[in-house]
Order: sequence, then structure tokens, then C-alpha cells
Amino acid sequence: MKLRKWQEDGLRKFLGTNNDFLAVATPGAGKTTFAVQAAKAMIDRGEIANIIVIVPTAHLRGQWAKSASRAGIKLDSNFVNRNQQVARDFDGVVATYQSVAASPLLWRKLACDSRRPTLVVLDEVHHAGDAEHLAWGTAMAEAFGDAYRRLSLSGTPFRSDQKPIPFLNYDAARRVVPDVNYDYGMALQDQEVVRPVAFPAMDGEARWRFASEHPVSQKLSETDPSTIAAALKAALDPAGDWIPSVLVRAHEELELMRMDKPDCGGLVVATDQASAHAYADILRRQTGERVDIAVSDDPAASKVIEGYGKSDSRWLVAVQMVSEGVDIPRIGVIVYATRIRTEMFFRQVVGRCVRKQGDEDDMCARVFIPSISQLLGFAASIERTVDAVLADEESKVRRATGDGDGAERALPRIPEVIGSSTAAHAFTINGGDAFDEAELLHARRLGQQAGLPPGTEPSAIARLLRLTGTSAKPGAAPEPQVDLTHSERKKEVRNLIKRKVGQLSRMTRRPHSHIHGDLNRAFSERSIDQATFETLTERLVILDRWIEDA
Repeated sequence: MKLRKWQEDGLRKFLGTNNDFLAVATPGAGKTTFAVQAAKAMIDRGEIANIIVIVPTAHLRGQWAKSASRAGIKLDSNFVNRNQQVARDFDGVVATYQSVAASPLLWRKLACDSRRPTLVVLDEVHHAGDAEHLAWGTAMAEAFGDAYRRLSLSGTPFRSDQKPIPFLNYDAARRVVPDVNYDYGMALQDQEVVRPVAFPAMDGEARWRFASEHPVSQKLSETDPSTIAAALKAALDPAGDWIPSVLVRAHEELELMRMDKPDCGGLVVATDQASAHAYADILRRQTGERVDIAVSDDPAASKVIEGYGKSDSRWLVAVQMVSEGVDIPRIGVIVYATRIRTEMFFRQVVGRCVRKQGDEDDMCARVFIPSISQLLGFAASIERTVDAVLADEESKVRRATGDGDGAERALPRIPEVIGSSTAAHAFTINGGDAFDEAELLHARRLGQQAGLPPGTEPSAIARLLRLTGTSAKPGAAPEPQVDLTHSERKKEVRNLIKRKVGQLSRMTRRPHSHIHGDLNRAFSERSIDQATFETLTERLVILDRWIEDA
């Protein structure tokens, strides 16, 4: 089997040491192949007689067994704890972290038999550091502490702010130190491994209210840490206008891409089962064809994913089933329609569409995201190195959210969703740069004139124009200067004041009317409608100071 350079270098390094080993490689880079070849080399050298692979989900058991079989390694993917022993005609077993946590002493017996030296492969090992999975780390230490060799894998840069994960090395900042690191930026440079990704950021207005309070209306792009969760819930509500319009836009992009690649597929990542089924209904009405749904609680979910991967159907809607490890290279469009806001999960989802299908695959994948600050930051940094992401973006999210990981937290109060507006395309992020709608429309027209395939990502054309020093909008007439009347100028300032009053109200929990009353008294005016242009601008200065002090 021909290995990529990072795999060859990593394999040489792994076989040259007897220490615990961690390989971090971007989704699509071939972590499973690397581990299978490491196991095969150890078998050929007579170092091991048994292999145990531990994975986070049941679906990955079958996927691992198939990959190993191509190298002549037979892994039992149906083993359950009550079996107690693995059949003699297998070279080893693949099981889940849950199984090990349920019976660590059994797995210690399976892994630590001195007569059968064992290689333990811990796939997507970062899960053992999740707050809700801390028991996994404890079980791993108990079960595999005396195994002959341990090889850990991850497709996501990560750190542990909880109990350290067994068998990994940490630096002074508690970041995990990998033995091999092959990130997305390196893979993109190699060209043969992953696709480039563009991130259309979709804005729009979300409306909600809390019990006994006035309704709140806010654009996604204007949300702050106190309103992001409620705004996302409103925007992702299938009864509103935002998410249906995003799905329509994503389907239009998918149809363009299928003109070049007829089996190109789309994935919608939903928050829960109810939303998943509602999104599938919307897409079904849009496409006129069946839409596959895979949810973690459905025993048939793995078969649904496998069937979708082999078909040429357009859409798959999933909940907690395709965040990592699932191999569906034909996916070219993703709609990020979940309220989860951690960088780890975001990168795992993006990883579902970056795997290339052969040397002829020159497609640029699209990931449609809500236009909120956290996701925009993750998208802009997706091509940076692991160290830069951990040192820079994690600290940004920590400061922006007040918590360590940007995770969805239980809301102290449940917002009542009122509705949402149709989504508006704010801009697209490609290669860390943002391109507005005007640039993209012009770039698409240039691409058509040049005879480029219809599915060519317009942000890639716009980026090329920028890099070559060519204006993205050559010959475009300057926008006409509009002379506003005095009344129109005052109306604009009043609208801005109302938005700032709304922001201050959300921060202080004071009613809008009380804040407006304070402003009226400060200028001896009966209402904002009686204010002069001068006092309106002074109100803005006072509001900025109050917001800063809140």
C-alpha cells in the first residue's frame, strides 16, 4: 500500500520507539491507514500477537474492521463484553470506549496477557478528555496500563482542562503534545489529500422573548455571548424562515456542483431528532426525493450512513452520527444547523467534506454556517496550524464566552421562539479571507465567461483575483451618493439608538421604556421623537458609556 509522506515518516518514528505514541492528523489524511500499517508492521516483525482497537461509536467498528481486512488483519467488530474471549480465528477486536468503561477488568485481561503481546489503538482519543466522558479515561488507564504498546489517534487538535487523558504527553499549558502532527494547512499544501473549503456565512434576524419580557429581535451577526444561544435557537427553528431559506440556498449550490460531480452529496448536521426530521421534510419538498436521516438513537443509523455513502442521493440529515470518523467522501456541501459551538465539534463536522476522491477531485467544498462570531472565528482559522489555533482562537473564545470551550450551556431561562427572517448571505470565508456578495456575483460571472465549470466556487475565483492584484469588481460603477433629508438622518440615528437601548436592556435586564425615560430626562425632552439631531447624537454617546460600564 502506497503511503503518504506523513504516514511514512510517522510509521518510521513509531516503529523506532517503544513509548506511547500519538498521531494527530486532519480528517481525510489517513489516520486509520497509518494505524493499520503500524499494526501490520509489528505483526510482520513478530512483536505483537493481538490487536485491540477502541473507537467512540459503534458505526466506526465496522469501518475499522473493513480497513484492517484490506491489510490482511481480521478484527472482530461484533464482540460484546459477555463473550469474555475473542475467537481464535481473529487477529484482534474493535470495540467502543463505552464497552471498556463498562468492564475495564475484562479488557485488562484481554490486553495484558504476556503470552500474547498486544497493540492497543485508541481512535479519536480526545473523547476521553470530554467532561461527560471522564470515566473513559479512568477505564483506559485501568484496562490498558500494562499493554505492550499503545497508539493513540485524533483528527482534532485538542487540550485537556479536565483530568489528563492517559498515555498522552502535555506541555506546561496543558496542551497535548503529539508525536506526529499533520494539520489541515499541511494537507492542503500537499494538494493530493484534502479539498479546500469555503464557508458561506448566512445572516438574518432572529426573534424571541423570555417569560414576562418584551420580544427581542436581533441579527445573528450582532449577537453577543448573552444572546447567541437564544438567537441560534430561533434561527434554527424549522417553523421560521431562516433555516428553510438556508437549506434552499445550500441545495442550489449542491445542484451546481452535481453538474460537475453527479454523485456529490449534502449533509445537514442538526441539534436533535425533531429538528432533523423537520429539515428532512423541507429538503424532501425542495428536491422531490427521499432524504436519509441518521440519528444516534436509531439502531439502523449505521446502515443508513453506509447506504447513503454508496448511493448518489442528494441529502443526509444527521444527529450525532457523522461528527468524526465516518467516511463519505462524496459529501461536498454541509449545513451547520446545530447549536453546538465548540471548536472541536466544528472541525469534526468540517472534516466530513474535505476528503478528496482521487487525483481528479478538484472540488471546493461548502460549509454553510450561521453568521455568529464564534463560528466565523473557527472558519477563518481552519487552515492555520494546530499550535496557532490552540494559542490564539481558544483564548479568543474563552474571552468571548466566559467559559473555557464555547460549549452550549444550559440556559438559566428558556427563550420562547417567535420567528426568524429569511437568511441573507453576508459573506463567504475562503482561505481565511472574507468575500461579500457583490464580489462573489462578479466572480461567478467572470468564471462563466471564462468557461469554468458551473460548480466552481466563486470565492475561489475572487480570492485568485485578489492575489493577482486584480479588482474583484473591475469597471463597477461607484455607488451613487444619496443625499438624505434632515428627517431621514434623524430617523437613522433614532433606529441606532433603539438598537443600543435593546442591547443595554439585554445586558442589564432593565425595560426599554426605563432606559428611554432616563435619556428623556437627561435632555429635558418628552420623548425620543421630540429630540433634536444634536441631542440624538449625544444620546448615542451616553448609551455607549452605559453599555461600556454595564
